[in-house]
Amino acid sequence: MAHLCYWYETQLPTDIVEIIERDLRQYDDAVQKSKIFSGEDKVIRNSTNAWIPTSSWIGGFIWHYVERANRENFQYDLSCIDGENLQYTQYRAGEFYNWHIDAGLQTCIKPNLIESSGENIGNQFVGLQGERIRKLSFALQLSDYSEYTGGDVQFLDNGNTFFAPKSRGTLMVFDSRVPHRVRKVKSGLRKSLVGWVVGPRWK
Repeated sequence: MAHLCYWYETQLPTDIVEIIERDLRQYDDAVQKSKIFSGEDKVIRNSTNAWIPTSSWIGGFIWHYVERANRENFQYDLSCIDGENLQYTQYRAGEFYNWHIDAGLQTCIKPNLIESSGENIGNQFVGLQGERIRKLSFALQLSDYSEYTGGDVQFLDNGNTFFAPKSRGTLMVFDSRVPHRVRKVKSGLRKSLVGWVVGPRWK
C-alpha cells in the first residue's frame, strides 16, 4: 500500500545543514509576509518567507529525494518544481499555518468545451494540454527541535491525524491534496524549505 506522506531521516551532518542555513541567510532581507492563493490572510497563515531559485545547489539536493520518493511510493508523472522556486519559510512565536491543501480541483483550469459541437476553442485545448498542477509537496526541516517549541507539522488522513518528525534535516514528501497544517510556534524560530512538484493534469 502506498503512503500519502513519505519522509527521509536524511541524517545530514550538522555541518551540511548549517551550510544550507548559511547560504539561505543571503535571502533574509527578502523575507516578506507569506501569502496564500487569495492573497494575505492572517487567519489562515501567519509566517514569513523568501523565494529561492532551484538553480541553487540546494534545489538539486532536494530533487534527488523527491524523485526517489516518487519512484519508491507515488509513481506520479512529474515535470519540475513549481515555478522553479523553493520557499524559505520562517515561523516565529505566535505564527502558524492552519489546515489547508496545496492543490485541488479549484486550482485547475475549468474547461469550457462543448462535446462534439465543433465549438472547442483551439487555444483553450492547448492550454489544457499544457496545464501543470501540483502533485507532490515537500518540506526540509532546517531548525533543530531544541530551537523552538510548538510548530508541529500535522497531517490529516481519513479522519486520523499524525505528526511529522522534527529532526533537523528531515525531508517530508507528500501528496499535495493531503490536508496539513503547521501548529502555532510557542517560542523560538522554526525554519524550513518547502516547495511543490508539478506534472500533467490528473486523468
